[in-house]
Formats: sequence, C-alpha cells, structure tokens
Amino acid sequence: MGVALTRAAQWTAAGTGVGKLEFTPLNVSLMNDIIKFVDNVNSKHPQEAALMFREALEWSSGIDPSAFGSDYETSKGALVSKENVDGIPLLNFQTSSGYIKIFSFNQLAKFLEIAQKEKLKETQVCLEANRDPIAKILGPSFATVEGEDSSMLRLLEKVKKGSEEPLAEVQMKLFLLLQQLDMQLLNTSLQKISQEVRLNPQAIKNDVQLLQSFSGEEDKSVLKSISYTSEYEFSNGCRAPPWRQVYGDICYLIIITHDTNVLYVTCSTAGVFENGGFKKDSEDIIYDRKGDIYKDLLTFLKEKSPTFAQNLTQIQQNFALQKKSTNTRKIQKTEVLTGDEFDQSEKFSDQDKNKLERKKLLPKSKIRDAKREEYILKRLDSSHQQFSKDDKTQAKDQAASKAAQDKENDDIITIKRYKCKASREKKLALKRIGSLETDNIDESSTESEEELQEMDRQHESNTDLPSEYWQIQKVVKYLKGGNQTATVIALCSMRDFNLSSETCQLAIRDVGGLEVLVNLLDTEDIKCKVGSLKILKEISKNPQIRRCLADLGGIETLVNILDSPNKDLKCLAAETIANIAKFNKARHTVRLHAGIQRLVGLLNCAPILSAHLTEEQKKDIEVARCGALALWSCSRSRKNKEAIRRSGGIPLLGCLLKSPHENMLIPVVGTLQECASEQSYSLAIRTENMIKDLVRNLSSGSEELQTHCARAIFKCAEDEETRNLVRAHNGLGPLVKLFSKTDNKELLAAATGAVWKCAISMENVNRFKSLKIVETLIRLLVGQPEEVQINVVGALGQCARDRTIRATIRRSEGIEPLVNLLTGTNNALLVNVTKAVGECAVDPENMAIIESLDGVRLLWSLLKKPNADIQASAAWAICPCIENAKDAGEMVRSFVGGLELIVNLLKSDNIDVLASVCAALAKIAMDEENLAVITDHAVVPMLSSLTYIRDDKLREHLADAIACCCKWGNNRVAFGQTGAVAPLVRYLKSKNPLVHRATAQALHQLSFDPKNCITMHENGVVRLLLNLMESTDDVLQEAAAGCIGNIRRLALANEKARYK
Repeated sequence: MGVALTRAAQWTAAGTGVGKLEFTPLNVSLMNDIIKFVDNVNSKHPQEAALMFREALEWSSGIDPSAFGSDYETSKGALVSKENVDGIPLLNFQTSSGYIKIFSFNQLAKFLEIAQKEKLKETQVCLEANRDPIAKILGPSFATVEGEDSSMLRLLEKVKKGSEEPLAEVQMKLFLLLQQLDMQLLNTSLQKISQEVRLNPQAIKNDVQLLQSFSGEEDKSVLKSISYTSEYEFSNGCRAPPWRQVYGDICYLIIITHDTNVLYVTCSTAGVFENGGFKKDSEDIIYDRKGDIYKDLLTFLKEKSPTFAQNLTQIQQNFALQKKSTNTRKIQKTEVLTGDEFDQSEKFSDQDKNKLERKKLLPKSKIRDAKREEYILKRLDSSHQQFSKDDKTQAKDQAASKAAQDKENDDIITIKRYKCKASREKKLALKRIGSLETDNIDESSTESEEELQEMDRQHESNTDLPSEYWQIQKVVKYLKGGNQTATVIALCSMRDFNLSSETCQLAIRDVGGLEVLVNLLDTEDIKCKVGSLKILKEISKNPQIRRCLADLGGIETLVNILDSPNKDLKCLAAETIANIAKFNKARHTVRLHAGIQRLVGLLNCAPILSAHLTEEQKKDIEVARCGALALWSCSRSRKNKEAIRRSGGIPLLGCLLKSPHENMLIPVVGTLQECASEQSYSLAIRTENMIKDLVRNLSSGSEELQTHCARAIFKCAEDEETRNLVRAHNGLGPLVKLFSKTDNKELLAAATGAVWKCAISMENVNRFKSLKIVETLIRLLVGQPEEVQINVVGALGQCARDRTIRATIRRSEGIEPLVNLLTGTNNALLVNVTKAVGECAVDPENMAIIESLDGVRLLWSLLKKPNADIQASAAWAICPCIENAKDAGEMVRSFVGGLELIVNLLKSDNIDVLASVCAALAKIAMDEENLAVITDHAVVPMLSSLTYIRDDKLREHLADAIACCCKWGNNRVAFGQTGAVAPLVRYLKSKNPLVHRATAQALHQLSFDPKNCITMHENGVVRLLLNLMESTDDVLQEAAAGCIGNIRRLALANEKARYK
C-alpha cells in the first residue's frame, strides 16, 4: 500500500507543503479497493484484524459522535472502544476536536461501516494524514523504501525465534496481505493510466504557436498575449525544469485574455490546468493545481474565456471562406520565389550553391555544429602529415574528445544564456501585467554566494604563495595531458603533497584540477578512480572546494559510484560525500539523485558482533561505517531525515549501534542524535531498544561518542517513557559523572541538557538527589558558556520542585548566582532562570533572599521583554514571590508603573502569557490597595474580554482572577455589565476539576449582585452547581453551595415581594 500511494496515487503538485490526494477517478478506484481490503481482512482474517498497530492511524474525522453505537463509551471527553489491549482502547475519538486514533483493522472496518456514505472521504483524509500506513501498522522497520527491501527477511528471522516473538507469524501474514493489496493497487492504476490519452510537448508547442499567430491587442484577436515562462527548450521538447518533468509537467504559460484575469497555466502530459502563479516577491512558480484538468489548451481557454471561444469561432469561419483564395495566392507566391531563387542561383558556382542550400536547410545551431565538424576534420588532416599510422588513431581520438568537450561547453553556455534570457523576459512579462513591482526584482547574490566571494577575495589577497603552490600546479598540468599510466603517476605524485594544507587545496582548484579529478571518476579504470577519490576525500574538507565540487556536478558522480561492486570505491565515495554534504545545496543534491537510499543500503552489513570475521565481512563493516558518516552529514536536513526513515535506515542504525568499535559508533550515534529532534525518530529510538545502547556508551572512553550519546538522550527525553528507560538502564549516574569533564564544553552542554530533560520526571529527581547533583550544578552556574548555563539552570528549575533540593540550593548559596543571571540577554537562558527562581521562591526562606537581592524587581522588568516565553515565565515566577513575601502589597506598589505594565499584558495574543498574567493578578488582588489600582487600570473589562477563549489553563487562572477582583467596589456589577457571567457558567462543563473549583469561586463572588444571579439562572447554572456539590473538594463544595444559596435568597425575596 505504501508503494502504491507513493507512485500510483495522484497527489497535488509537490511544490510546497504537504500534498493532498486529488479526487480523480484513479484515486477513487484505489480508495474503493482499500475499503474492500479492510472489510475483507476483518471478515476473513480475524486474527490479523485483531492485531494492534505499532502506531495509531490518526486523522481529523468529520463523523458525528452520535453515530457511534453501544460498542463505544465516553471516557475523559472522548469516545473510546470497549475493546482494548493492555488498557489502551483500539479506537479513540476526541469529540471536541474530531481527532481519531485507530489501532486495528477490526476497529477500522467498524469505523468505515459507521461512516456509511462518508467512508470515501474519511479514507481520503486518513491516507493524506498517514502517507506510509504500513510503517504505522507494522513499525518503522517496514517503512516503504526505494530499491531493495529487507523487511521480510527480518520478519522471517523473528518467526524463527518462536517464543521470543509470539506475534511475528501474524505480522508476517498481515504483511503478505498488505503486499498483495499493493500489487493490486499498482495493477489497477496501470490499467487506468494506459486508457488515458496523454499530451506531448510537440502538440503543446503547435497549439501555442497557433495561438500566438492570432494574438494581439485587437478586439477580434483570440488573446492579448500568450508566452512561455522559460524560453529554454530541453532536448525532449519540454520547458519545465527537470525536477518537475518527473511529475509530467511540459511547460508553463502566461496567458492574457480579453475578458479575464491573467491566467498562469501548466501544460502536462495529463492535461492542461491553471496553477497558482508566481510567489510574491519571487520568480518561483506555485505548482499546485487550481480547478479542473482539461484535455488540451484550446478546450481550457474555451472554458475560461467566452471571448476567446467567440473570436476563435469567427476566425475559423473566416478561414473556411478564404481558404480557396489563400491557397491560390500561396501557389503563385511559391512559383515566384522559385523563379527568383533559380535566377539568383545562376550567379553562384556549384560549390557556393551547395553552401547556400545548406544554410537554407540547416538552422543556426546545425550550421555551428557543421563548422565545428569541418574544423575538427582540418585538424585531423594536418595531424595526418605529422604522425605515424599508429599515432593517427590517437590524434583522431583526441580531436573527437576535444570536439565533444567543446560541444558540451557550448551547450552549458547556451543553457546559461537561455536561462538569463528567460529570466529577463519573465520579469518583463510580470512588469507588463502588473503582478510584480519593478522594485521587488532583486538581482543581489545569495548569502552563500557572498560568502564564496568573500573567501575568494581573501585568497586573492594572499600574494605570498609558497613553492608547493606552483609545484602542485605543474603536477595538475601533467594530469591533464598524460595517458593512463601518466595519469596514475601524476595522481600518486599529487598525494605526496600535504593535501590537508589550504595552499595545496586551492592550487588544485585554481589550475582546474577539480574538473580533471571529477572527470576521472567517469572512467573505467579502477586505479584512476581510487586515486582521484583519495585526493578528493582530503581536499573536500575545505569549504571552498566543497562548493566547487557541487557546482561541477561531482556529487551526482559520487552518488553513482555508491552502486559500484568495488567496496574501496564505495568507502571513498561515501567519505567524500560526508565531507561535501556540509551545506544545504549539497545535501539537497544527494537526496535529489537518490543518494540517501544508496547510503542507507551501505549500512546493511555482516553481524558486527561475530567473533570471527572474514576479510570480506570486515570490508562490509568499513563500507557501513563510511555510509553512516555520509548519512550523518546529510541528516542535518529535515527532508533528508525523513528520506532516511522512509528508506529503512532506523533499524539498520539500531543494529550498528551494538558495535563494540568506537569508529563505527561515532557516526551512527551522530546520525541518531541529529535525527532525534524529529518525533518519529525519538519514538523509534525508544521502541527499537536503542536507549540501552546509548546509556552503555555513556561510559565509553571517547568523549566525542559520549557527547553524541548525551545529545541523543537530551533530544529524546522529552518523552516520559524514554526518561523512565534511562533510569531503568542506570543512565542517570553516568550522566552526572560527565559533569567532571569541565574542559570539554560540548560534552558538558550535552550532559547537562540530558540531565535537565530527565529531571522532568520526579522519580529521576529523587535519584539525582541521592547523587548530590545540586552542588555540582551550582558550581557550573558561573564561568561557563551560555549553552551550558541554559541547561544547568533548566535542571535546577526542575529539581527545585523538591522541597529538600530547594533547601540545598539555599544552603549552597545558589540563589545569588541565579538572580544575577536575570540580567542576561539570552532569551532561552532567561526563560529557564525565571522558572528556577520561581520554584525557589516557594520557600519563604528562599524568598527572603531573593527579595534582598532585588530579584522580584528584576523579574518584573522582564515583563517588558518582547519575547512571549520570557513574559509568561516571568509572570509565573512572580506568583510565588508575591505569595511568600513578607509585605507583598508594599513590595508590589514600590515598582513604579509595575501594575499598569502587568495589566496591559492582558492584551497579549499568547495563551500562556494570558494565563500567567491572570495568575499573577489573582495574587496581586489579595491586597486591597493594589486591587484598587489595577481596577483603575481597567482590569475588569480586560478580564471579561478573555472569558470567550476556550483553553482550560487560561480558564482556571482567569476565573481565579475574576473571583479575587470582585472584592473591590462595584467590580461585581462591572463584570456583569461587560458580559463575563454567561461564559463563566459554561466553564462548569469543562472536564478539568481545577477549572470547576476556580469557576465556582468566581460565580460565588459574582452572585452577590442580583443581576448576575438572574444571568446565571438563565444559563442553567443551578443544575451544574448541584452536580458539583457531590465533589470531595471542600472549597468547591462551599463555593457551589454559596452561589446556589445567593440565587435561592434572591428568588425568595422576589416571591415575598410578589405576594405583598
């Protein structure tokens, strides 16, 4: 199913963003086959249908919750299936958001049955959200890959293990069923596609030429203008760039009609359709389709422009009437031309006539090629007189090679000239139609080009060149002109130089040696290839050389060498790719030429834990190491990370992670830690049992390996299960031991970061407490780079949730350095410091020290920062400071303009900022004078305006702030007048008990105003409060009862007044 979805299904153009499944007959047929398959598995294969997926199929569903039957029950705001595995329901449907998770084919079939008429739409949305469903059903090791797929072999090994893998046999049967479906879908798509009539470049070109001949500003013309976006035409007749031709695109047109807006049109083999036009302030096209696909250009224009259809019909009628006379005039004109030509030809000799005829028959490019051919033949004739018979062949070969090189250079120059011309014409067209301002056309170079220019200037300014520079240039000259033996000797001579020296590297570049070395990679001689690769591997460590090699097309050649049967070539090519793929363009090129799949294929080697390895197996392991090095460099790109995963790289990296050799482990763990920022990788690292190996390697003798392992744990430990696994495998102790290596700042940053994330779990905090980590962390607060301090402070903030650790921080004099860091400028550091100071302020003894160091004033000043994360973190930290300060009211009033500042933050768009500010205002309002001041700053209408936001975290603290603000003057009445009461009643329908408690308190305070009581009663508050009075929370019970009591007293007063 994964291959069919990737290759056969029709997705929207992959220009930007995530593609969508088009609603085409082919896709409808494929989706119907998938629906039948799900029903078939559920009815005929019950054991496979009941197998729980490794990951849920998730998507946003449009099904009404009421459609679910008695097999489902409500739990925590969601509809869940009664059928579950280990307490996990096999179907989970969030009624509020419509988000659904399904864990088995059994539940998937039931859901499609519930969907009824909407099953096709639900299938489409499901496939769009789960682009590789097999990877989610059976695990990442079964992901759809390009080339050889070894997932079945791994599955057979699990089946052989028997009792160790009890579900392996069921998985294998399900995998076979899915493969059968894949083949069925591919066959269906092949039949559909074979029945379609497809356009070709020549048909499009004929239509465009015809329309151009009948276009103009006249009212009777069919169009005002029609032009290509690119004037360069490839050898296959297409004008679309090669990477778009793989999607079937032929060319792109800009069409100006008499009665519509400018049309941006894509002509493809599947038909003609309108695209999104040019991106704003850019020359790039938005390739996504808008509207339907039409069979040809004329049909498209007839549908889009009534004026075009009318004028075209008129021209066709006129052409039919004038056809006879037009044909007569053509015959007469031809006869005249033939006569003139005949008379003129008599004036020339036979040789001149031949030349004239050739010029008439051949286009300019052919004439140029003919001249070049004549020139080559003359060179060969002259060389015939100078060389012997044996040398003739060599001279002809050299001349032919030279001619081919000249032709290639001419073609490159022509392509560049056409590209420049096309770019200029496209800008003029855009200017003419008014869709792009002239000022927006920027001819400036990119940042990388400026960097290259700067590096070139630096090199040119270095006039004191050593003798090696000139010597290596002489060797390169011999390399250019020698035969095979001379070439090998020249390569050996070049390797005798110090190729790690920048002087030698740039000397090779300046004399044109890079082109020669790249060209040698296309030869059939293994020695020349090996020699060239060894040199390229060394010199490609230079940033300038990397970019030159990428511009010369060396990456494509290196990727092709990865398929070579020679393992030495594979190793050298992979290591060279690892050096070159340090910048975006190179990484993109590797992926574009299927380099990721080939590099992943190199990882599949012999069992690395075998005691006795043959020489061939040792070479395989070395190939795998070099492949991991190249993947490490390529994995800095997010798209490459996804390509590695889709190519089945995760389980292979997991196998290599068990290697006892550090030189293998460093690139493997480096790749894993680079990719671990992606959620799919962190999940795979946990499920493939890699945490154990990462923890084991924390005790390695290599600091570089320890650094990568700690970084991988740092990125994965956001997940609770991963944190528990690190503790279960005794990984916390080795992480703390790494703190002693203060000289290695990278290792220290990685270790402190891993400790920070692991400390999110209180069980890990207890373990850290026994390891006496706090004193070590406090020592690292001073004299360390910011990247270390960020992690250290983050770890202290997490650990400070423990009362004993807060006291330890105070005794170790850690509060003062924390407060001093509040004056920094690094945003990430400020966020962590404010959290740590806020946790420390929970203890009154710590709060006294913070206040004496003027820490609260520093926290308040951070509210002025434009960064929302800093504002929110500072506001959260202020809450315990106000709560535990001795004279909090006076302290807050001493900050000039402080209350106005915090009230104005209620205008923020950030939910976390709003929630934290509401929590702080609730603490501030405890003091009557401060409450009066914030009331004057219009806190009541601002709080009321937030009651319509649906976020439980904000609701809790907003209700708390409203309850506290009701205690001054006429604020209760003001809240009622500003419409805050009715939304508050709806808060009681939330599933969060903390929201219930705060809301009940707010409603209790508001119920002292009669009008508010009436509003509450009208919105059904009594029934909701009666249900909450059954709660075990005493504060909630008291507030609910008080509110109902006030409403009842008002009702009784009205009764008495009516009967008097």
